[in-house]
Amino acid sequence: MSRLKRFVLILIVVAISPIHLFAQATSSSKPIPIKVVIVAMFERGEDTGDTPGEYQLWVEREHLDQIIALPAGYHHVRLNKDGVLGILTGVGTAKAAASVMAVGLDPRFDLSKAYWLIAGIGGGDPADVSLGSAVWADRVLDGDLAYEIDARQIPENWPTGYVPLRKATPYEQPVRDQLEGELYTLNPQLVGWAFRLTKDTPLSDSDSLRAARARFAGFPDALKPPFVTRGDTLSSSTFWHGSKMNEWANAWTRYYTTGKGNYMIAAMEDTGIMQALTFLSQGGRVDPQRVLVLRTVSNYDREPPGTSVADSLKALVSGNYSAYFPALEAAYIVGDKIVRDIIEHWAERESTLPH
Repeated sequence: MSRLKRFVLILIVVAISPIHLFAQATSSSKPIPIKVVIVAMFERGEDTGDTPGEYQLWVEREHLDQIIALPAGYHHVRLNKDGVLGILTGVGTAKAAASVMAVGLDPRFDLSKAYWLIAGIGGGDPADVSLGSAVWADRVLDGDLAYEIDARQIPENWPTGYVPLRKATPYEQPVRDQLEGELYTLNPQLVGWAFRLTKDTPLSDSDSLRAARARFAGFPDALKPPFVTRGDTLSSSTFWHGSKMNEWANAWTRYYTTGKGNYMIAAMEDTGIMQALTFLSQGGRVDPQRVLVLRTVSNYDREPPGTSVADSLKALVSGNYSAYFPALEAAYIVGDKIVRDIIEHWAERESTLPH
């Protein structure tokens, strides 16, 4: 009987020991220190090997080969040996905010010193940028938080049917002191550093781009070869288009920045991402001073002069972006200069922000 008891006891110990050792190893494992987080919003198919979206060039060229499941987010994340983490958020502010929050709260990652690079394409204002150009954002503005009256019913003296929250007329003064996510201002020293480091980056041009630009006679900046600049982005989950909406975007930006801002490019997800990062910073998970937003021009946000807005939008809906591939390349080429600098100078960049 004593031998039987001893045998049973041995079996129990043998069975329990691996579980105990695994739990001990799991609890003692340290989070992965992340140096740079690259945030892309959409992919057309697989992460590699097919027609690219915003994510694929980063995955392939940064060798983001380690796949890490993210059940609470839109898509798995990817990691490379240098500590660069790639996120694919999904399209729209809601998916973007939720996916970034899922990563930010994941205990497997130490994001306390990480730099965030939000890199994607968007519709550019021909008054400021040309096709294939790259814009470093000084500010990110929200185009969804508003009241709206249908354009067919607005008063004759109103320039738009969009009205700021808590106001009764368009662009009513003064701008509220306490905003609710309408405006995010990025670290101007970091944005300035990124712009100076990349402003002379050569961007690809072609006969097809020149032909597309030529349709915007009367817009000097739209006729230029692609270039790197800095300005403001307007984020909206509604894909808007047209010269009247362009006028609204510029006025909306001037209103919320009290005349200091200059709208240059439209996007969809940036305010959702910025809101998530704001909450994560309040929880001590990320440093909001280490965030950069880079948007590159895949198309203009309005119709060419003398053409129909509806026809212009129809071409975009069918996927006919005049500078789709050049914009994807520009986002990677310009953004990679920042990533490489941070990685190569990590001994300094970890504790001291470039400026």
